[in-house]
Amino acid sequence: MSLTGKLETDVALKASAERFHEMLCSRPYHVSNAFPGKILGVDLHEGEWGKEGSIICWTYVHDGETKIAKQRVEEIDSKNTSATFVVIEGDVLKADKSFLLKLGVTPKGEGSVAHWTLEYEKLNADIPHPESLLEFCSQVSKEMDAYLSSGQA
Repeated sequence: MSLTGKLETDVALKASAERFHEMLCSRPYHVSNAFPGKILGVDLHEGEWGKEGSIICWTYVHDGETKIAKQRVEEIDSKNTSATFVVIEGDVLKADKSFLLKLGVTPKGEGSVAHWTLEYEKLNADIPHPESLLEFCSQVSKEMDAYLSSGQA
C-alpha cells in the first residue's frame, strides 16, 4: 500500500474566481468571518498577507476538535487564480509526513469552480486517507462563497 496520496474535489461557486482567490490568498483572516464556527482564527506569523513565503497559522475545528495548521504560502498566482500551501506544523502532521494543498479557481458561467487538491505522505499504512480534510476544504469553500455572495465581504 502506497503511503503517498492525492485527493481532489470541485466546488461550484457563485462568486467570481478573482474574489474567491483574493479572499483566501490575500485576506484569509476574513475566512473566520465567513465560517466562524469552524475557522476560529488566522494569524500571520511571518511575511505579508498575500505574499509567497509567508507563514500563516490557522486555528480550526475539524472532527469536533480544535486544531492548528501552520502553513507556508508556496505560490500565489493571481493571474491564474491558483495557490499552493505547504503545511509545516500542526495537527495534520501527526498523521502525515508531508501535506500540500493546491487551489485553482476557474471562471464558469456567472460564477466559478474551486478545485482543491491535497497531496500527502502518510506516516504509516494504518493511517486513513484524509477524505474528511478534503470535505472540510469543500465546506470552507461553500461558506466563503455564501459570505462573498451576501455582500458582507
